[in-house]
Amino acid sequence: MRQPQLIPAKIYSLPQLLNAVAEWKKEGKTISFTNGCFDILHEGHIASLSEAAAEADLLVVAINSDASTRRLKGPERPVNNERSRALLMASLHIVDAVVIFEEDTPANVINAIMPDVLVKGGDYTIETIVGAKEVIANGGRVVINPIVQGFSTTGIIDKIRKLG
Repeated sequence: MRQPQLIPAKIYSLPQLLNAVAEWKKEGKTISFTNGCFDILHEGHIASLSEAAAEADLLVVAINSDASTRRLKGPERPVNNERSRALLMASLHIVDAVVIFEEDTPANVINAIMPDVLVKGGDYTIETIVGAKEVIANGGRVVINPIVQGFSTTGIIDKIRKLG
């Protein structure tokens, strides 16, 4: 069913997300959470997001703000601004909510919504995943998805630079 008007409605401020999560939890829904810059959406992202979505009833995706992405990835990033990245993420059927965070890590978002499942890509360990300890202590799970080889935003940017 096509309802493009619903896409922007899936982008929440943190207070709005907290209200939505409280309602979803009242309804008995489970929540999966993942995060990233998602600067140039690619097949590896879709694989990881699909696996994250399969872990619970609803998927919340936290996206690094432009300033946060610059601090993590360097002054030439992001390629796409935070609003564009959030809109692309919200347009995916498998994503139920998107929130942009300003900090370098999503710790505040994770601690605020306390998801049932915290999902990250295979280049992490449970010890290095922000929020893992808190989610596990709250009875939740942490899932590490395997990386899809051959797909990375940096690789795409490098390829584009070589074409120019």
